[in-house]
Amino acid sequence: MATIQATRLRKGMLIKMRGHLLRIIDVNHLTPGKGHGYVQTRLRNLRSGTLNDHKFRSDDNADRATLDSRKMQFLYVDGDAYHFMDTETYEQTHLTKDTLGDAVNYLLPDSVITIQMFEDEPVGIDLPGTVDLTVQDTAPSIKGATASAQLKPATLETGLVVQVPPFISIGDKVRVSTETGEYQARA
Repeated sequence: MATIQATRLRKGMLIKMRGHLLRIIDVNHLTPGKGHGYVQTRLRNLRSGTLNDHKFRSDDNADRATLDSRKMQFLYVDGDAYHFMDTETYEQTHLTKDTLGDAVNYLLPDSVITIQMFEDEPVGIDLPGTVDLTVQDTAPSIKGATASAQLKPATLETGLVVQVPPFISIGDKVRVSTETGEYQARA
């Protein structure tokens, strides 16, 4: 396991501390007027889901968790469990909605994505930069509308609501950024 200096910790990193696997949710570097600087972090325990705050001194080190990546196919949703199948071994695994977070808005059945594994336990996913989703519901399109006109909300097939140009109608496929959740283009 590699160590990393506390001042180099970033949001989204995984660290191991006191036998627990933790994802960094928020990082603040603070330098008080008197005394030494420190790094205030908010951490989520990946196994229990609990949130903790931890203060690192600037010269402290943290154990960075190394992850393996596996290509898996998204199969289906059962309650809060999202089921995936390894494309090489055909083994199935599941991740909870809490573990996936906002990524559930971009998952389509049969799509192949990269699952991050830590000691053969799934801990997160890597999404592509954009996904193409079908518009399920939106206000009627306006004839002659241009892309520079006002935006309107559209509900996509995964339940995600994005702002789209007025010429988009029900049944259209749109490209959405998985980083910002914003409309990119008609697909």
